[in-house]
Amino acid sequence: MQEEIKLSRLESVLDSLSYPVARRDAAAAFDGVTVLMADGNADLGEMIRQCLPDEFASATDLYYELNNVMPIEAVGEPGQSDGDA
Repeated sequence: MQEEIKLSRLESVLDSLSYPVARRDAAAAFDGVTVLMADGNADLGEMIRQCLPDEFASATDLYYELNNVMPIEAVGEPGQSDGDA
């Protein structure tokens, strides 16, 4: 699968899998899919391989795990404050 997706569409793209799904199967399904982030991009299959669980029960579970392996630059500028002091 060769494709580019915006980070904001990631969760809906993950819904295309049948769950539960093994990490290796999910990674293989998304090899070559580039996730376009705020500052750069990453291969979705490679990011899934970095997740810790061996299996994901739902697209939401996989999405949350991906948030743990995304670079800090994925959603904005490094060290950007949300306004809290």
